[in-house]
Amino acid sequence: VDLKKLPGASGMTGLPGLPSLDSSVSDNVAGTLQYCVKNNYLSADAASGLKDKLMAKVPGQDEDYKKGEQGKLTGSDGKTLDISSISSKLRRKACDQVLSSAKSLI
Repeated sequence: VDLKKLPGASGMTGLPGLPSLDSSVSDNVAGTLQYCVKNNYLSADAASGLKDKLMAKVPGQDEDYKKGEQGKLTGSDGKTLDISSISSKLRRKACDQVLSSAKSLI
């Protein structure tokens, strides 16, 4: 998949194709971090504390969290990127970018 051709290419800096993220999608970002840890794209040490802090901001695990756990990152702009559908190398980059963005949401 050529991320430059995906919707939302102006999203997060560093990797085109990722949707815009802000605090309104904290639960989805937390679920996506869980996906990244579960699939060894991020270490639990790097992501778990952030995931827990994000989850503290939202009431319970909802549908957006569950979508994130499946690798479906949904941005505040309504655009979605299925991380599981891109190459392994790009998945790692996407997870790094989600982690970086999550830090700014805390």
